[in-house]
Amino acid sequence: MKKLILLCLFSLGFLTMQAQDKNKHKDKMSKDCVMMEDGKMMSMMGGKTMMMDKDMTMKNGTIVMTDGTVKMKDGKTMMLKNGDCVMMDGTVKHMGMKKGMKTKNKMKDKTS
Repeated sequence: MKKLILLCLFSLGFLTMQAQDKNKHKDKMSKDCVMMEDGKMMSMMGGKTMMMDKDMTMKNGTIVMTDGTVKMKDGKTMMLKNGDCVMMDGTVKHMGMKKGMKTKNKMKDKTS
């Protein structure tokens, strides 16, 4: 009987640790970045989103400007589109459309 109780307590402790690891993983997924949203540059830092008011230099030397222009360290430039993020390490992520954003109807009218 004691072994069964110990086994239950051990299992409960193990499951609790697993739940905490999943929460830590979610925190790592929500990294700080700057993002183009509705034609405006937004800064997401520590879970807070605010308007980007000045140009930023990322860890790898990439410069992100308030108009959405990104100048890489090697001199290449690009313009961010809605949903594009530049992480603090300088990598660009193309997130695409978010939920709730309007999409154009790509279906053509069929006329007979």
